[in-house]
Parts: sequence; structure tokens; C-alpha cells
Amino acid sequence: MEKLLSHLSFLYGSERGLELLNRVWEILDQYRARIPRVDFHISQRDCMLITYADQVRRENDAPLHALGDFCEEFLHDLITAVHLLPFYPWTSDDGFSVIDYRAVASEFGSWSDVQRLGRHFQLMFDAVINHVSVESEWFKGFLAGHPIYREYFISVDGSPDLSKVVRPRALPLLTSFQTTSGHKQVWTTFSSDQVDLNYGNPLVLM
Repeated sequence: MEKLLSHLSFLYGSERGLELLNRVWEILDQYRARIPRVDFHISQRDCMLITYADQVRRENDAPLHALGDFCEEFLHDLITAVHLLPFYPWTSDDGFSVIDYRAVASEFGSWSDVQRLGRHFQLMFDAVINHVSVESEWFKGFLAGHPIYREYFISVDGSPDLSKVVRPRALPLLTSFQTTSGHKQVWTTFSSDQVDLNYGNPLVLM
């Protein structure tokens, strides 16, 4: 708890940090009863499979279901955990442009396929929390001028010198979008389809 408070205070100031800590605990309490506690700590003794949701394919079967069968049949005594790369509804970048974090892309399968995999192996998900798809509800709300989403993304005025920004892409760092209040230049580190989230706004974290 003290460590979390220290991080929140560093990001948002001591007064706001304490307020946000209480909010974090409220959120955790909402889910604590639904999610069983699992004491699993990765060590050098563990072997983890890192895979895309559609890495294993079988005719007339959902990829996640096929993956579960494959892991149970061939890997049950070899691995302890499965790290699933993004399996949410998406628009580009092999799933890393997420539309909805709460859903499983229909072409991959369903939550029941994920739950089944979790009955046999520890699971880790690639959350992709640094950006979202332009087709996400949050960004559509931003474009529409919805007050909740107005500060969810990073808008840049004018023509700042961004030449010292280093990143693994050659695409433009800023993308212009038409909003209800006019054109806005928005920070898009990876592509024009992947809009960076503004964690300077604590509501994004919450």
C-alpha cells in the first residue's frame, strides 16, 4: 500500500495521490470477490508460452479453443503459464490497436475459451495500456467532445520541435483529427490508428 501511494504521489502529487489510492481500493473491492486469489510468482523454474491468440489454427474451430487443446495435449507437463498477446477486438498492428479491453475478438473465440485455458495454466495478458484504437469508445467520445474523454488523449498545439523523440516507427508522431471543436493534432506514437492515452489525467488510470 505504501509503495502504491508513493507511485501515485510521484505522478499526481501527495494530496491527489492519497485520494487516488482510496479510489484504487474501492475498485479493487468491487472485483476482489469475483477474482480468486492465486499465489503464483514467476521464477527461473517456470516456462511460459508467449503466443498470439490465433497462433494455433484448426479447421472449423476457434483459434483460442484450438490453442487450449494444443497446450493440454502437448505442453501440459512442459509449461506453467501462457502469455496471450492481444486477443481483444482490434483494427491494426496484429491486435495491438485495441477497440475494447473487455471483449474477446469473435474471430479468436470467446471468454469461455480463455477461462478454459486458465483452468490448466496460469495466464498473463498483454494489456496494451499505452494506446487505443481510433475506433474505441474513448476516442470516439474525444472526437465528439464528450467531457469525460476530453483529456483522455494528448493534443499538441502549434508546431513543436519533436525531432528528439526516439521511437521504433517512422510514421508521423502527430496525427490530425477533426473533432467537434475543430482540428486537433493528437499524439500517435505507433501509427495514426493507435492513439496514445494521457496518463497525466488520473481518470485514465482509474
